Order: sequence, then C-alpha cells, then structure tokens
Amino acid sequence: MRYPIIAGNWKMHLGRVDEALAFIRRIRHGLNEIEGVERVVCPPCTVLTAVAEVLRPMHIGLGAQTMHWEEQGAHTGEISPGMLAGLCQYVILGHSERRADNAENDVAVNRKVQAALGHGLTPIVCVGENLVQNEAGQTHEFVGGQVRAALAGLSAEQAARCVIAYEPIWAIGTGRAATPADANRIIGLTIRGTLAEMLGEATAQAVRVQYGGSVNAENIAAFMAMPEVDGALVGGASIKPDFVELVRRAVKKPVQKPGFWEKPGF
Repeated sequence: MRYPIIAGNWKMHLGRVDEALAFIRRIRHGLNEIEGVERVVCPPCTVLTAVAEVLRPMHIGLGAQTMHWEEQGAHTGEISPGMLAGLCQYVILGHSERRADNAENDVAVNRKVQAALGHGLTPIVCVGENLVQNEAGQTHEFVGGQVRAALAGLSAEQAARCVIAYEPIWAIGTGRAATPADANRIIGLTIRGTLAEMLGEATAQAVRVQYGGSVNAENIAAFMAMPEVDGALVGGASIKPDFVELVRRAVKKPVQKPGFWEKPGF
C-alpha cells in the first residue's frame, strides 16, 4: 500500500525568518505527533535553512517550491538541485503558477524532474487542467500529456520515487474544489492509466498521487477516503494553525511503508 503524504506549499508567504520560525514552532510538535501520514512543509527559499534547523529533530519533511535543472551557471536568481541536496528532501516542480508566471513548459519540468532525482530529491510533480479544458472534456488528454512529458525518459524505479500532485487549475485558491469522486477518477484512470502505459501497472500502483486545490480541514477526509488519493498538496490552509488538524484528519488506515526519516540516508 502507498504511504499517504500531505505537503504544505507556503507559496510566497512567511518568507521572513522571524515569521517562518514563529509559525513552524507553533505547529511542529502537533505535526510531529501524527502517525500514519508523511508530513512535509515547503516554505520560501529565503527561510529553508532556518526551518530546516527547527525541523532537524522532527519526523517532518522539508521541501523547496522550485529549482533549476542546472547544477550551476549564469542563472540569476535560480536555485540549483545541488543547493537543495542535503538541505531538504522534496521539491515542488511544474506548479501551475510557475508554468503561468515563469513560462515553465513540459520540457523544463522534465529536465527538473531528472535533475532532482539525480540529486536524491523527491519531486512533487504538479499536473492539472484549466477551467476551459475541463469544461471542454479535455482533462484526460491534457493531464495525461503532462504526466507523459514530466516523466519522459525515467525508468520505472525513478518514476516510483516521484510524487504526482493533481491540481486542477480552476480549483487552486478559488474555494471550488473538485469532488472527491472526480479527483479519484482522474487520478485512477488518467494519471495511473498513463503511468501504466508508460512504465507498467506495478509502477502505476507504486507512485503516490496527491490532490490539490482548495483543500482544507473540512474536506480532506472525504478526499482521503478515495482509494486512488494518496494525500494532498495544500496551499492556503497550510499557513494556518489548523494545518495540524487537516493533517490529523488525513490519516488513512496505517500502512507499513516507512517514512523518509526511516530510510537509509536520513
């Protein structure tokens, strides 16, 4: 069985060290006590080091919100995978806001995924359609295409190390979440179906797939009750104290797969 994972994407919030530390100190003990689900926080890069120090004795994962695929070079303002390796365990890649604001395309996302894996980072790869595509019945084709592009060239073992986040763009920050049944259907038929075609059924069943888009403490249990949903990528609700309650309500039937802190190398 797949071990559930909840990741909080702070986006461009809590980016000063003082406010980031105040918040993470407020929630860390509550998060650390929860069993049966992997917990990850993804703060802005300006506070990654400070948050990492606070979380060091905790069983809570740390992730970055983006990175470049190059190890170094003339890329002003960018963060390389080598800068993140050893500092955090996860990195969000291909988020729709990065695709829109920074013109990230499928080729760039694929290069980032391969670079992240090459440096021991776990990519949280975001895919999802916009409202026009959804209403036109293009979700399956579009999301399936994003999955194919993002994981192109990966082996089954590499793909199994990735986390995919299905985030319909029309649901992000709008308060309008997809229904749990719809999320379950798209994750099962489209995302796992595409993975099975690419790399086999075993890999499709091994990859953890989250839902993201207006997730909160009130609706998380309904999403987690779906058999294909392995967690959530949480935006606005992850920078509120009740994020702890959201994670607590996300716990499914405990499984035996270890968290990252029990794996060799951590």
